Amino acid sequence: MTYTRHTPVELDRRMVNGSGHVARRTLPLEWSPVMAYVVGLMATDGCLLSKRKQLNFKSADEQLVRTFLECLGRPPAYRTVRTLLGRLVYFTQFGDAEFYRWLQGVGLMPRKSLVLGSLGVPDDHLFACARGLLDGDGSLVNFWYDGTGKARGRRYEGFVTAFSSASQPHLEWLRASLARSLGLKGGLCPQPPNEHGTVMWRLAYAIRESAILLPHLYPSWDAPCLLRKRRIWENYATRHGLRVTIDGIAEDRGSYSCAA
Repeated sequence: MTYTRHTPVELDRRMVNGSGHVARRTLPLEWSPVMAYVVGLMATDGCLLSKRKQLNFKSADEQLVRTFLECLGRPPAYRTVRTLLGRLVYFTQFGDAEFYRWLQGVGLMPRKSLVLGSLGVPDDHLFACARGLLDGDGSLVNFWYDGTGKARGRRYEGFVTAFSSASQPHLEWLRASLARSLGLKGGLCPQPPNEHGTVMWRLAYAIRESAILLPHLYPSWDAPCLLRKRRIWENYATRHGLRVTIDGIAEDRGSYSCAA
C-alpha cells in the first residue's frame, strides 16, 4: 500500500517544521498586548466548543485568520466553508485544553453570543483587546452626507467607529471601560434584527471621539490588526492631519508582526 498526501504540509495542522509532532501554541498564557488582541478576536469571531475542549475561529477575512494563528504561534492551518447564505468564510479549529480553560477564566464561554459580559482584561491591555473586538465584529465607516436646513447645499464628511454585539452587557462593559480610560461617551443603541432574528447592539463613536480612540487602538505600525480596517482610518486621518497611531501620522512603515 502507498500513502498519498492529500493535504499540503503547510495546511496540515498536525505538522510543525516538518517534524510530524502536533502543532502547539507558543503564545504564553499570560496577559500581553498580543494575548489581549487574541482575546478580543475570540470574544467576537471565536468559539469555545464544549465537547472536546476545542477552539474555533472563523472570519470572512483570510488575513484575519492568518493573523490570529500567527499571534498564537501556530502554523497557518485553516480551511474554507460556505455559510447558509452562500458566503465564503475561512476557519481554523484545534484542541488546546490549557488555553480553553484560560479563556474561560477571563470571561469567555461556549455559546457566548447572547450572554457575554465583561472581560477580565487589565487596564494596560484594554486597547489591544478593543482592537481585537473591532477587527472581529466592529466597523470603521467613512462617509459623506448632505447638509440640511441652513447647511443645505453643502457636503460633509463623517467617520464612525462602531462595535457590534448581540450582548448589551458586553458593550456596556466596553463603553464604561473606554470612558474610564479616555473619557469617551459613545452611543449605545439596538439595531434592527438580523437575518436570524437576533437584535444586535451597536456602540458607536463619531469623528472627535474616534480621533482620540483609534490612535490608542493602533499604538504602532506593527501592532497586529486587520489591515483592511486600519487603512480606512489611515486614509481619513492622513487627509485631515490626524494621528494614525500613537507614533504619529502616516509615514513609512514595515509589515505588521505578532511578536509577544
